[in-house]
Amino acid sequence: MSSVRPSEAAFLLDFDGTLVDIAPTPESVVVPPDLKDTLRRLRDACGNALAVVSGRPVSQIDEFLGDIPFAVAGEHGIAIRRRPGGPVERVALPPVPPDWIHEAEELAAAWPGVRVERKVGGFVLHFRAAPEAEAALRKAADAWIATTDGAFHVQAAKMAWEIRPAGVDKGYAVAELMQNAPFSGRKPVFVGDDVTDEEGVKAAVRLGGAGFRIPADFPTPTAFRNWLASLTETSGPNNNGGEDA
Repeated sequence: MSSVRPSEAAFLLDFDGTLVDIAPTPESVVVPPDLKDTLRRLRDACGNALAVVSGRPVSQIDEFLGDIPFAVAGEHGIAIRRRPGGPVERVALPPVPPDWIHEAEELAAAWPGVRVERKVGGFVLHFRAAPEAEAALRKAADAWIATTDGAFHVQAAKMAWEIRPAGVDKGYAVAELMQNAPFSGRKPVFVGDDVTDEEGVKAAVRLGGAGFRIPADFPTPTAFRNWLASLTETSGPNNNGGEDA
């Protein structure tokens, strides 16, 4: 069991599958009507130490949540904006070979339902609408990164393979954000829902905080949102299972 007190904590939260329910496509995500109010109250309660750490670009989080999070880390830590109105800092990345993109688009054409999502640091092969393509896509991704001497790796996600630079992940983002106010000196609480969030969980625990997972600790995003709301409705400790230090 872990006691989380907003007055002592810094909240670093995944977006898709955590704050909002997974949707058929990234564009069709729906922000629940009460989520923004919950996050505003939470930000007040934790002295602004509220961040969203997502695989999405920072600009997309802005579209969904506006200026509610104090900080946003996008693209799994490749892009970080540490404060409202601040610059988006980007990690220097190796270039993605253009022939990979060409071959990925050919694969998408060969497997109806497969979608290629371009990102600055790499790209994602989505196969939610074509699960039978999973093995073929992974084989192609493994062949691409085998030629890069460790500069890229394949990140498993929900019904997707992401080809991305090695060494930059959500754990990196958590560690970076926790270095500065209003996060520094607080206990990080990271919450996520899939394998792309595991490094964030580990970083939060390593820094003396806690890591929670959906569905292991919260059965659904709705349950997690209800827990977040409860943190600002009582002055007493709030307990829930999770991995902590």
